[in-house]
Amino acid sequence: MKQNKRIEFIQAEVKRTLQYAECGHDYSHAIRVMQNAELIAQSEGGDIEVIQAAALLHDVSDEKFSNGNTVIGLKLTENILKKAKFKPAEREKILDIIKNISYKGGFNASTIPSIECAIVQDADRLDAIGAIGIARAFHYGGYKNRELYNPEIEPQDYANADEYRNSTGPTINHFYEKLLKLKYLMNTPTAKELAEPRHQFLEEFLEEFLSEWNCEKK
Repeated sequence: MKQNKRIEFIQAEVKRTLQYAECGHDYSHAIRVMQNAELIAQSEGGDIEVIQAAALLHDVSDEKFSNGNTVIGLKLTENILKKAKFKPAEREKILDIIKNISYKGGFNASTIPSIECAIVQDADRLDAIGAIGIARAFHYGGYKNRELYNPEIEPQDYANADEYRNSTGPTINHFYEKLLKLKYLMNTPTAKELAEPRHQFLEEFLEEFLSEWNCEKK
């Protein structure tokens, strides 16, 4: 999809800002989320520049990169939007999207304030499932030095978002704690359709993984 100079500026700023980010939440992730969002928006509508900007910037303010302090990241995000010459009303809408799309262990009680927010949230969640989602999950698990799998450690039902965020469980548990739930949390019809084969791939991967782990003969 063709971009204007405002989006090109933001893309360059995000590339610079996330150049040392953990690879599951880096610049390439931001680009994939934008592309997923553009694909969804073709059917669902919405302000495409707001969608593109929010998709690109959604992890710049993520608390993972600021020791749990979202204020620092949001200020940085707003400054980028100002430099890109987004108007106050546009900035407010983009920041509202960024504040509301996070999964947070399923404890994010925020509402979805706009179709643009629904689309960007769906786009971000699509990148967490399927082949890319599996790669990202194991990369992040390795980044945190977590076990691949431990049958003695059951997937958890967390009491709150902080407990979810601070989990040290095996990576396979994350599939049950989050990834397999995302298909059912998509907002738009287009994203629900796109999520279906990715969800199926997760299920097939888990079946194969557990079969190999248990050394089962086929």
